[in-house]
Amino acid sequence: MTAIRAFPSHPHPGVELCEEGQLIYASAVRSGRVARADAEIVPCLTEMALLHPDPDDPQWLRAVPPSLALARRMRPIEQEIQEKRRLAVALADSFEPFLALSTQESAVTHAITVLEGFGRINAAIGLASAECSREVLTIQPGGSRDEDVLVRAVEGAREFTDRGVTMRTLYQHTARHNQGTFAYAERMGHNSVEIRTLEELTERLMIFDRSVAFIPARDDRSVALELRHPGIVEYLARVFEQFWSRAVPLLEAPPYAPSTDGITGIQRSIARLLVEGHVDEAIARRLGMNVRTCRAHIAKLAAALGSGSRAQLGYLIARSGILDIRS
Repeated sequence: MTAIRAFPSHPHPGVELCEEGQLIYASAVRSGRVARADAEIVPCLTEMALLHPDPDDPQWLRAVPPSLALARRMRPIEQEIQEKRRLAVALADSFEPFLALSTQESAVTHAITVLEGFGRINAAIGLASAECSREVLTIQPGGSRDEDVLVRAVEGAREFTDRGVTMRTLYQHTARHNQGTFAYAERMGHNSVEIRTLEELTERLMIFDRSVAFIPARDDRSVALELRHPGIVEYLARVFEQFWSRAVPLLEAPPYAPSTDGITGIQRSIARLLVEGHVDEAIARRLGMNVRTCRAHIAKLAAALGSGSRAQLGYLIARSGILDIRS
């Protein structure tokens, strides 16, 4: 009989044979049987039906042939797999009517997608840019732009114009005080690229081929919405067109020519927002300027109207009639 190494008693996890069990079962397969005393240290062999009592001698255990043992162990697993397959087929059948609906032309896929993080936002915009073939509409609120931002804008715009895509961009009037903006406009002097400015704009907006639009969902723009519902995108395109029709081409005369009373258009805009109750920070944000510049305009407005206090300034603005003059 083949010598068998002695192992301490042990618990047996899982379905795989442990080292002790492998040695004893291999010995039993080779010789046909194994002493019951030798198999006591590995009760897993009888629990897994790999050994059974020798009918001729109760002191011995006979080895169950490996092929038979494997078939017995595999049978419940195969039955479970078959049951899972039946469940999978039934689940697929239950969803088939809905899958058919989703393939209809009238269905809208991913009408609104929330994009979290600048990486995911930029990736989605990049994909929409690459797929764009006709038109790009953008609203870029705020004042001046950094040079590196404008350089990237030139590179991106050229990628569009090289493909025959038209571009229309709306800035706020305050962007006119930035020479980089004019340099960008001159470098992009192309019939397919138009830039206009307006006093007030909505938040940032990008529309590609009037089929997909992007808008920020947070003030810090770290979350954005990708919109593909035709009704929503068309609505936003109409908003853009309304702004565009009132905007002034960037390379035309500045829109802030002083009026006869010495109050400029931007100061009238500030006056209107002051009367509406907005604080300096909110006014600056809406008009695309920093707070210091905004307060300088408020000081000039107060001096022009002879106001000695903020409360009096509101009264004098309403009384002066300057809000009736369109800038």
